[in-house]
Amino acid sequence: MLNDTSIVILSAGLGTRMRSRKAKVLHRAGGMSLVEHVVQTALQLTAPERILAVIGYQAEQVREVLRDVPIRFAQQLEQKGTGDALAVCRDQMESHSGKLLVLLGDCPLLSARTLRALCLRHDEAGVAATVITTTLDDPSGYGRILHDAEGHVRAIVEHRAATPEQLAIREINAGIYCFDSALLWKHIGEIRPDNPASEYYLTDIIEIFRRAGYPVASFHLDDPSEVLGINTRVELSAVDRIFRQRKTTTLMLSGVTIEKPETVTIDAAVSVGMDTVIEPFAQILGKSAVGENCRIGACSVLRDSELGEGVQVLPFSLVENSRLEQSSRVGPFSRLRMQSQLAPGAVIGNFVELKNTRVGAGSKAQHLAYLGDSQIGAGANIGAGAITCNYDGVKKHPTRIGDGAFIGSNATLVAPVEIGDGAYIGAGSVITDAVPSDALALGRSRQTTKPDWAAKRKLAISSASGTSVR
Repeated sequence: MLNDTSIVILSAGLGTRMRSRKAKVLHRAGGMSLVEHVVQTALQLTAPERILAVIGYQAEQVREVLRDVPIRFAQQLEQKGTGDALAVCRDQMESHSGKLLVLLGDCPLLSARTLRALCLRHDEAGVAATVITTTLDDPSGYGRILHDAEGHVRAIVEHRAATPEQLAIREINAGIYCFDSALLWKHIGEIRPDNPASEYYLTDIIEIFRRAGYPVASFHLDDPSEVLGINTRVELSAVDRIFRQRKTTTLMLSGVTIEKPETVTIDAAVSVGMDTVIEPFAQILGKSAVGENCRIGACSVLRDSELGEGVQVLPFSLVENSRLEQSSRVGPFSRLRMQSQLAPGAVIGNFVELKNTRVGAGSKAQHLAYLGDSQIGAGANIGAGAITCNYDGVKKHPTRIGDGAFIGSNATLVAPVEIGDGAYIGAGSVITDAVPSDALALGRSRQTTKPDWAAKRKLAISSASGTSVR
């Protein structure tokens, strides 16, 4: 941790080139919003109380996304440039001595390691500010770095204000700075909107420092991808791809098998245990945690769910906000949602849906069932086509199925209802009342068979039409 360092994250902009009604920093890559990535990096460097996000457009939505991290906020009421965005932080940040890092809320790939190196460079150089720079084959749109004879940064010239000679420079300003806090707050008021856009450019502080006799250093990154900013959906997609590749590489190096990793989507906060196998086109999203020796089938989706050791999720299954305990199995084509739970060894088969349901150890629902708002004991068997009728049009009701119960195919359990331990429900029954333990419940009409009925019907049709009916 850098105990002498404070951080400001500039995240107030509209992002018009994204062609979106949503603030740019709220767009997602790698499983989190762009600003969340930046905040998570900042939290690796300093205490939350020393981190401040400047918000403006859709400020409340940005606050909501960051509600779980105890950082502070300052609001830029008008979009008047990066210099103004930093100036609105003065009242909250001026009392913090030491260094001030300025980060961009739409630059999520920058690592804590690089920022530590930036701060070290700043300290060693003994300068007023240090600017991250990099070299691009096509620097269009970026501010160009001008050096003096001693190698210090003389000025940063914005693209639209640059001369043809300056536009030929390929070393660009990444927009990431390390400042001497006291000198920044002393001189930030000298920035003026003397430019075609009539905005307060933070880049002007470099020349202001130079005029005051303070040197400014640069910190050049050989890999420009780390400071890749996002202005279009194409660039957003490129950043998302980098995050996904980083995640799958990290998991594979930790002992996870990922088949065709270029097809797999795994969010940044996901954890996966050793010797788990992830099949092609699987998605593991949100804050999911997968244990060791699991298998995640092709085209399955896990979101915010927890899987114990040895769990199998067979292809084309959807598991959301649920917990699957050791050696349980789901799928193919299953759906679990809304806090459903499987105890060890439970099996949920093809085209079975669970909603807010707990299935006991070793219990099975192998085919074509819907179980909602239910508690199912250990060792129970739910037949094909069985359903719980948990909604009466006004509110939801629970169903309880005891240990070792047997629910026949196409049974309909009308909640609220309780099936006792070891009870049997006959196939095709509609059950509306409690069934005691070890009882058999039948809720269907007795079969009626009419001999020769079909033959007589065919004869009547043939006589009426004059044609033979088989």
